[in-house]
Amino acid sequence: MPTSVIQEEETGCGIAAAANIAGTSYAAMRAQANAMGIFASDPLLWSDTQYVRRLLAQAGIHTAATETPFESWESLPDLALLAIKHHQKNGRDFWHWVVFERLDGQACVLDSASYLPANVRTDFAAMQPKWSIAVTRDWKQ
Repeated sequence: MPTSVIQEEETGCGIAAAANIAGTSYAAMRAQANAMGIFASDPLLWSDTQYVRRLLAQAGIHTAATETPFESWESLPDLALLAIKHHQKNGRDFWHWVVFERLDGQACVLDSASYLPANVRTDFAAMQPKWSIAVTRDWKQ
């Protein structure tokens, strides 16, 4: 069973999602993000996909160029960023970043939210993804 990096800042879900995919700690990914001018306190981190894409690219991880509207859990690639808890505020889209992962046919969601009783989730009916971004690691774990 995989484990999930927990976000150490209330708005650090994008940094934590990148850490989950890269296989590193929140602190290490936050340091890398901050060096790139990406900060958890910036609302664009959870309302613009380019920040997490740049962070993952810096770690040698490729993301699809476009978002794919969510259709079903079965149609997701084996590794993807997901936008859940989608909402609008003042005409701008916001969401919570999580990671979908399928290993050996077993699917789960790595959700970094610190308030959850379990951060490796399989309660798929409770999550309502808006869209996904396919992810490909260019390195071996």
